[in-house]
Amino acid sequence: MSTIQVRDDNGVRVITFNRPDKRNALNLQMYTQLTEYLIQGESDNEIRAFMFRGQADCFTSGNDVADFLQNSGLGADHPAFRFLFCLLDLQKPVVAAVTGAAVGIGTTMLLHCDLVYADNSAKFQLPFVQLALVPEAGASLLLPQVVGQTKASELLMLGESFDANAAHEFGLINEVIASDTVFDYALKRAHQLASLPPISLQTTKKLIRYNREDVRKQMEKELLEFEQRLASDEAKARFAAFLKR
Repeated sequence: MSTIQVRDDNGVRVITFNRPDKRNALNLQMYTQLTEYLIQGESDNEIRAFMFRGQADCFTSGNDVADFLQNSGLGADHPAFRFLFCLLDLQKPVVAAVTGAAVGIGTTMLLHCDLVYADNSAKFQLPFVQLALVPEAGASLLLPQVVGQTKASELLMLGESFDANAAHEFGLINEVIASDTVFDYALKRAHQLASLPPISLQTTKKLIRYNREDVRKQMEKELLEFEQRLASDEAKARFAAFLKR
């Protein structure tokens, strides 16, 4: 069974992380598939919106560490960063339904989504510094804009997990929804977006996200720092301990 599932539902492309045995950890093949599905949907006039989701007990636990380390030659063409830059460039709106773990990129990618809903099981975490790395996906720029500089410093530097109610309080998600309805509710919202005049909707998204070039530059800076940190002795030691666990 594919680790990335996709189905088109009345104008909404629903993309599901489907690797439950690995807590939906994203490997390079999955990143490549994600980018392909987004590019295809962006060029398909029948697709008006996207929706990301996982299983009931997990959104995504972030990068597959072992796979990432085996393919650690970073750059703009690395599958993970191609996905992030593709997400940044999307004109069509993106909805996310978060359940269970949303770790690392599982949280930072939400900064590029237009509507985000989560249930009470959702646990968000940004453990980059704990792994001797730095943030990615433009989080060092976008997160302070969303939650404020002091809260962003706490979340990014300490890397402690926080729940859906805190995420809602910070402004990171739109609503906390009951577990048995969160997927249906998010899809309903995506259908609402898909039913709206597409050019007006996409232009509104563009106006809201007016600083897209600033985000791109910040993502490029993060990528350079990320590459240096990944090659450092402290990162190697942290990852070795992580993999031993």
